[in-house]
Amino acid sequence: MTPARKALIIGVSGQDGAYLARHLCEAGYGVLGTCRAADAVPANLVRLGLAGRVRLLPLDPCDGAAVEALLEGERPDEIYMLSAQSSVGLSFECPAETFEANAVAVVRLLEALRRLNLAARTFFAGSSECFGDTDIAADCDTPLRPASPYATAKAFAFWQVATYRAAYGLHVATGVLFSHESPLRGPAFVTRRIVEAAVRIASGSGETLEVGPLYPVRDWGWAPEYVEAMHRMLLRDTPRDFIIATGRSVALERFTELVFREAGLDWRDHVRVRPERERPNNIRRSLAEVSRTACDLGWQARFQVEDVARELVRHQRAGGTV
Repeated sequence: MTPARKALIIGVSGQDGAYLARHLCEAGYGVLGTCRAADAVPANLVRLGLAGRVRLLPLDPCDGAAVEALLEGERPDEIYMLSAQSSVGLSFECPAETFEANAVAVVRLLEALRRLNLAARTFFAGSSECFGDTDIAADCDTPLRPASPYATAKAFAFWQVATYRAAYGLHVATGVLFSHESPLRGPAFVTRRIVEAAVRIASGSGETLEVGPLYPVRDWGWAPEYVEAMHRMLLRDTPRDFIIATGRSVALERFTELVFREAGLDWRDHVRVRPERERPNNIRRSLAEVSRTACDLGWQARFQVEDVARELVRHQRAGGTV
């Protein structure tokens, strides 16, 4: 029998890492996953029924020697670099730590690939935040104008991946991810706060949800299908960066309206906007151009924001089951 291809997910415990692990297991891969401490199965893997199906390994992605030793010992066929500090707001409070996690760790992995001359196809998770405000929809040729420490670190990583690909012939590529949600989304994200509050209020909590400004326009997709695009990128013989998004953006106010409507409520009766909660350098509009992704990668988002809102409310009402 032909041995299963081996995939390494650096940062398997997060939303994307867990869904990607499930996708690859279902595709017949042997899946390795790293987290800071591998002595307990991450909660997201448990929720997806993956306990025992993913071999866990401890790793600090910023430790270059540890990264190189892991790659040399395991020799994976595919690598997915998903580990990151994922909060834009937190990056203003911890810029140095954010740069370590989102930029330095990327260089450590690139250097390990170069030094080992490892042929592993490698995906790096990029971010729409790198583009800053977009007056026209952004593609991978759009100039980067980061407006936060988080985005600056991600922009540095984007160009380092492109540099190593061109200079050393590595099979590496960045998937520029626009906003994507799921029941596994972390508690610090405003989308999760909106969904949880709407379901509580519909159950009679009597509370008022306080949020920051609702003007930001974002492209919201469904995380479980975005990992399919990640995998598809590494099935290509020629590495290339791609936008991973739905191609349709709406304001956070519209997302809030949809969620509360799914819960049987009018959001205006239960939400209080607090302008003083404005985030520094908040991006007003984030628009994605996805025609190249559809044409060259053969991937299109099936879920639009209405579907995302419906599924989030349904899962929350079911107790967060996935």
